[in-house]
Amino acid sequence: MTQHPQQEWPAPSRTTVDHAAAATAAPGRSLAPDLARGLMLLLIAVANVPWWLYRGEHGLTNAHQLGHEGADLGYQLFSLVVIDGRAYPLFAFLFGYGIWQLYSRQSAAGTPMVEAKRLLQRRHWWMLAFGAVHALLLWFGDIVGAYGLTGLLVTWLLLQRSDRTLKVVAWVLAGLVLLFGLLSIVSGLVLSVGVAGDAVQLGGPELPTPAGEANYLLFMLGSVGTWAIGTVGQVLMLTVSLSVTLGILAARRGLLDRPRPHRAMLIRIAVVGVAIGWAGGALAAAQFAGLVFAPSLAWATMGVSSLAGVAGGVGYAALFGLIAAAIGDRRGPIARAISAVGKRSLSSYLAQSVLFAPVLAAWGFGLGAVLTPLGAAAYAVGVWLVTVVVAALLDRAGKRGPAEALLRRLAYGKRPVAAPTPVQ
Repeated sequence: MTQHPQQEWPAPSRTTVDHAAAATAAPGRSLAPDLARGLMLLLIAVANVPWWLYRGEHGLTNAHQLGHEGADLGYQLFSLVVIDGRAYPLFAFLFGYGIWQLYSRQSAAGTPMVEAKRLLQRRHWWMLAFGAVHALLLWFGDIVGAYGLTGLLVTWLLLQRSDRTLKVVAWVLAGLVLLFGLLSIVSGLVLSVGVAGDAVQLGGPELPTPAGEANYLLFMLGSVGTWAIGTVGQVLMLTVSLSVTLGILAARRGLLDRPRPHRAMLIRIAVVGVAIGWAGGALAAAQFAGLVFAPSLAWATMGVSSLAGVAGGVGYAALFGLIAAAIGDRRGPIARAISAVGKRSLSSYLAQSVLFAPVLAAWGFGLGAVLTPLGAAAYAVGVWLVTVVVAALLDRAGKRGPAEALLRRLAYGKRPVAAPTPVQ
């Protein structure tokens, strides 16, 4: 039976977004996206582990415990400048990049346009389900669900829009986040000088964490409830959507797939993005150190820091692209091992929770009650190194990560669509 014309990819002679997708499909796996995802997971591990430290107060807008001094405080300030608020936008940027990679691969293989979009939608629905199970069993801060929800919206509303439309959307989202940030700072300044002073004292600075719950069933309830609120909240905060949109734009130009021809642009993005990201992080660190605003007004710097975090995350992605360009074909064992983690980013991300939760949570061994911030960071690095070893062994055996294999089976099923990019 002849397929309806509008279900087919447009002919190559037509200048369309879908033809552009086919044209930008990479012939094989590029080093830069996988290297970036692998290094990103190190940042994610270090950014997540403070939430598992449950003896002491946490701030309203970050995971770090209050009241530390010396080397621990110094590390916390370093993390706020360099890691916190930059790791998750980097994750979202690379997620958006991957959306376009998958879409362009289907286009190049001749998969019907409607089926390719349905494939992405199924994939994102399953990501949302993965996130819910992950949160229920292990990690209340799961972001797979938030990115799955964002992916559903982006695929529905933006995937086949022109670059110009995506740029307009990105500027609008950035403008809204900036407006929120500026209004928050102004409100914080007003409250800090005594206007509505009584309201400032309502509620303490502590943000409770389910990690301190010793009853596993109660932990599950608190974890999935925290996740549900956080998942919707992350989408409404717009920074995830902004990062994903920027990732799609970057993928359409092949910035990470072909980093060498784009070296000058990547340098500009890396320098400007990291500088803005660290400046926003410095503002958050100054607030945490008590140099600006009271602890109960921590939200005052959140908007500006979040927008700066998007710039920092994109800057990191560009920096990792430059590293991949410098490595070129001379891929040593370290680069291969880190990129192996990137190829299995979902499995590696979930594995972090398997190694975090039973060891650190109160319902497990409870080490989250005794570890210092520096000790927890060292443990997080160790967890990442374990995932590097496991991923490298899987890569040597030519096997996918278990989560990637399951997600592919659920999303693809037995439908005749283009196979994913080979692992090797």
